[in-house]
Amino acid sequence: MVKSVIFTDFDGTITLQDSNDHLVDSTGIGKERRLKIFEGIIDGSKTFREAFTEMMDSVKLPYEDCIKILEKDISLDPGFKDTFNWAQENNVPIIVVSSGTAAIIRHLIGKFLGEENLDKLDIVANDIEYSDDGEWHVKYRDETGFGHDKSRTITEYKNKFEAQLKAGEERPTYFYCGDGVSDLSAAKECDLLFARAGKDLITYCKNENVPYHEFTTFADILAGMKQVLNGEKTVVQLMDN
Repeated sequence: MVKSVIFTDFDGTITLQDSNDHLVDSTGIGKERRLKIFEGIIDGSKTFREAFTEMMDSVKLPYEDCIKILEKDISLDPGFKDTFNWAQENNVPIIVVSSGTAAIIRHLIGKFLGEENLDKLDIVANDIEYSDDGEWHVKYRDETGFGHDKSRTITEYKNKFEAQLKAGEERPTYFYCGDGVSDLSAAKECDLLFARAGKDLITYCKNENVPYHEFTTFADILAGMKQVLNGEKTVVQLMDN
């Protein structure tokens, strides 16, 4: 029986840097222009999909060259490997729910955790497609303004887990870990949101009155999950930070 499920963003959550932002800043339109575009998401004048497309279409390097840059410059959150190992030992599924691209995520997770561990977590994200001129672009998962509505994905997984419950069994506790504006709809679908300190998601949560627990690394997340699952603290108590 699954007692808890970890849904998590990838860029800036499992990793310390955002791989997409890094490509845009270093090879595309640059950080200043990217931040200006993101202001449109915050004030509601742009959808995430519109902003992300504008950003990523400015990256003209071949995909293979982008991967080399990311391999060199992107690092894993120092607490994630321990969290991954704990989840494996305790039958806690990890589902990566991302607005980035599955190909990049799979490559980096394979590097960080070993390719033999790729099938031990689920990755749900956008795809990559190539135009006739050979340039790569983001192929979005759905028609929404998010490009990938994470709340839909999470609802599908929740329905799957709860359909397996036997009479009298309680549904799993759902955790969500994130850092950015694309995580807000997903966070509302889970029992407890872990939001990275100093990032846009916390600002959004405050504006939308969404409760959360702040984290610095996945070590904080792991400690919080253990407290909830061991009955030391309730979800509500952790939301008080």
